[in-house]
Amino acid sequence: MLMTARKPATVGEILREEFMHPLGLTQAALAEAMGVPRKHVNELCNDRRNVTAATALILARVFGNSPDFWLNVQRRSDLWQVMNSPDERARVDRAKPLQTAA
Repeated sequence: MLMTARKPATVGEILREEFMHPLGLTQAALAEAMGVPRKHVNELCNDRRNVTAATALILARVFGNSPDFWLNVQRRSDLWQVMNSPDERARVDRAKPLQTAA
């Protein structure tokens, strides 16, 4: 599996740097727009909460982009974390490909 050695931007980084700061949005203002508690936004901004399908749909509606954008940011970050964690990498490496009939 080929992945970049450089850690990809996290959901929190993208949310803060590419959306909230340029628009002058506070966490409280974003939480109100999303219809979620401020704690939810704080956890997203600080990478303590993952983007779920529902959150991706909400963020897409608020910012006018696609839910796939948000899910892909989360997916890239998740894959990088697993590929760069020795314990997780060992779990993956223990898996054996199934033999298929010729």
